[in-house]
Amino acid sequence: MLWASLPRDLGSRFRPMVGQLTQDMIREIQRAVPAYAQPLEGHFGAIMVAGVEQAIMRIMDTIGVGGSPDENWANVFRQLGRVEFSEGRSLDSLQTAYRVGGRVAWRHVAAWGQAQKLPTATLTIAAEAIFAYVDEISKLSIEGYTAAQAQSAGMIERCRRRLVELLLSDPPASPTSITKLAATARWRVPETVAVVVVEPAPDGEHDDLSTAGLPEEVLADFDGDLPCLVLPDPQRQMRTVREHLGGRRACVGPVVGLRDAATSLRWARRAMNLVRRDIIGDGPVTWCRDHLSTLWLLADEFLVRELLNRTLAPLADLTVKQRARTAETLLAWLESRGSAPEIAERLRIHPQTVRYRMRQVEKLFGDQLTDPDSRLDLEIALRAHRLLWTSEGDEKGRAAG
Repeated sequence: MLWASLPRDLGSRFRPMVGQLTQDMIREIQRAVPAYAQPLEGHFGAIMVAGVEQAIMRIMDTIGVGGSPDENWANVFRQLGRVEFSEGRSLDSLQTAYRVGGRVAWRHVAAWGQAQKLPTATLTIAAEAIFAYVDEISKLSIEGYTAAQAQSAGMIERCRRRLVELLLSDPPASPTSITKLAATARWRVPETVAVVVVEPAPDGEHDDLSTAGLPEEVLADFDGDLPCLVLPDPQRQMRTVREHLGGRRACVGPVVGLRDAATSLRWARRAMNLVRRDIIGDGPVTWCRDHLSTLWLLADEFLVRELLNRTLAPLADLTVKQRARTAETLLAWLESRGSAPEIAERLRIHPQTVRYRMRQVEKLFGDQLTDPDSRLDLEIALRAHRLLWTSEGDEKGRAAG
């Protein structure tokens, strides 16, 4: 340590100059750094004066002695770094203050040393020690600033995850709770949102989804069984979000008012379930808005099955292939109410085959074909049948429940 190589008596001889040096340092720092050009009052004044005094007294105590840095002394400069972060400033102001303080200290030491007729070698060592000291306290402040930054980032991340929980809770949290937490999480509260659910990692694989790099206005919770995000503007933000999903499938729920975010989540989850069962066509991104009728039709599969069992009961005694062909023809007729040639063109079969099948339909369903309510039930049931069953009669996704 350079201070230890200086004559021990220099500290006691220079000590009467400390008061003036402290005043000059503070004055020059305030002149050079606009952020510190304010009255030395309250918390700010205490921190400013304490920092300068601690810096000078540490030098006085180690001239000709040396020794390991005291942890309490080191924490003063770490705390200065933390304060800069909490005040929303970069470290530029503090680093400038340290450099200015070093120059002021050197001017005082040089003038005093010449008056005391100190050897040039001693003054050279003192100059080196001063500027090495500036580097030392700068590093300590960087440590404090970085620690505060990391702590704040962790806290903000936790707040953002908690905010997702509040937004998606049912019943929803109070607007006051959401607004308060959003301020801490640095999230601008929008009027509407859409919730996106993401396909989880395969069983046994590490989930590498990360919030790093996502737009600040996008909230995410990747820790649950079904990772999800909250997007204020999904049409714009999904382009960026897709780049962070590593090719995973995603389902975008409906855009809803903030208090209905849980509803958007519910439908996004439902869409993901249907995508994974191959009922809704697969793709990198599925938008609920493009599948509203399917989501509505299969919203309650128990009731759908009850409707199927009751409405399509006349098909029960047919073979699997007969059921499929009859259902296909009946649905084409209900959807188009066209002639045999029109239905034949739609199904790519011969018109005579259509006429034959429709005679079978009339025998099976009779008056149901002329009653509007019965026709509606039939069309709903057949559309659901087409979604849930293959032409062989195997239920899609039966194992998926």
